Amino acid sequence: MSTPPRDLVGVGIGPFNLSLAALAHPLPGLSTAFYDRSPRFTWHPGLLLDDATVQVPFLADLVTLADPTSPWTFLNHLRAGERLYPFYFAERFHIRRTEYDAYCRWVADRLPALRFGHHVDTVRWSPGRALFEVDFTRLDPDGRAASAGRVHARHLVLGVGTEPRVPEPLRPLADAPGVPVIHSDDYLTHRDTLLAAGHVTVVGTGQSGAEIFLDLLRHRPVGQERLHWIGRTGAFAPMEYSRLGLEHFTPDHTRYFHALPEPVRDRLVPAQWQLHKAIDAGTLAAIHDELYRRTLHGGWPDTVLTPAVHVRTAGRLGPARIELHLEHTVQHTRTRLATDAVVLATGHRPRPLDHLLAPLDPHLRRDHAGRLRVDTHFRLDLDPAVTGSVYVQNAELHTHGVGAPDLGLAAWRSATILNHLTGRQVYPQPARTAFTTFGLHPGTPQVPPARRAVRLAPLADGT
Repeated sequence: MSTPPRDLVGVGIGPFNLSLAALAHPLPGLSTAFYDRSPRFTWHPGLLLDDATVQVPFLADLVTLADPTSPWTFLNHLRAGERLYPFYFAERFHIRRTEYDAYCRWVADRLPALRFGHHVDTVRWSPGRALFEVDFTRLDPDGRAASAGRVHARHLVLGVGTEPRVPEPLRPLADAPGVPVIHSDDYLTHRDTLLAAGHVTVVGTGQSGAEIFLDLLRHRPVGQERLHWIGRTGAFAPMEYSRLGLEHFTPDHTRYFHALPEPVRDRLVPAQWQLHKAIDAGTLAAIHDELYRRTLHGGWPDTVLTPAVHVRTAGRLGPARIELHLEHTVQHTRTRLATDAVVLATGHRPRPLDHLLAPLDPHLRRDHAGRLRVDTHFRLDLDPAVTGSVYVQNAELHTHGVGAPDLGLAAWRSATILNHLTGRQVYPQPARTAFTTFGLHPGTPQVPPARRAVRLAPLADGT
């Protein structure tokens, strides 16, 4: 080894590993390095619409909920740019996505442990050294392989993020060159083409689909909108955003969920879709306002909004026209829709780890569905022959619940990992984070003891 081994090597630099790198930075004696193939930090650039906001408050930045005194807080970012007073008077609890992206880039540009332009090829365990070997390829500015390298680590953390989910019936069209079927991740890149298209169909009834439909609607002529918006869910449903509902995104709920049996967890996750896959109520209101505005001079906008619809098959009608074969999931009726362009706001799925972890596969323990088992410290379950830990970020929806992809739990999860890694409470954790008590605890009284009536002291006049 030409260089000493790192205590922790991270694969991927999205918001979650960026949070971990920021919280690890001030810890004395902890050697870290984080690798990502991108030339610089990016966060869903195709969805950075001007008015789109992050769906968590600004306090859910990379570090505040673990260490509000950190130099890497969002408020310190504002202070460094002399924008703290304008933000104060703007009274914004939810910031724009473009602002969150700029904040993350501000942090990424200043953390010395980050290595952009490095593609991690594979990781393996070296029994002789009791270390992980991480092989990577350095990329040139054009993204081509320039040279190979290797780093050794006592522990790993995988934060490789997600990738666009493309429904199988539409995959051939999405992969074909020149066909206007794009994923929402690339919306801004193709926005001018979509605005010029005769008829556009948006597939997907989540937040991204709503934002894209609204953006297209606002920029197309009144009475000539020619827009379809369809999706599988039974309604254009609002996100559950009540204060007690949001307590599902607390450490308390995460710990409760992790302790449930695997079959119960598997039933709960899809049933809780409205907690994290529905639409912000403000976006729904803005869509309705825009549609209503277009009726003021008579007539209805040329739009069709139909939930509970899925695409069975799809094909091409000539060089630049697409035909979608649709089925209603409740009526079980079928029809065809001809359109000039399709935007797939169909979400994301975890980026597969199988290729990266292939050399470790004999040591990995899986659940009954073949998924990686993840413990309460966000570690993969490895056999005892591997003495190092492999932590994961946003790869544990099946074990930790709907909070896994939520930005609001990023700092807490990073702190949990660092506390376990160092063997001490470098970031003390709160004992309780929710008013809701999730689950019954045998042997623990669930009814508080009765209070004694307060005896009032007599007033001076004896009354």
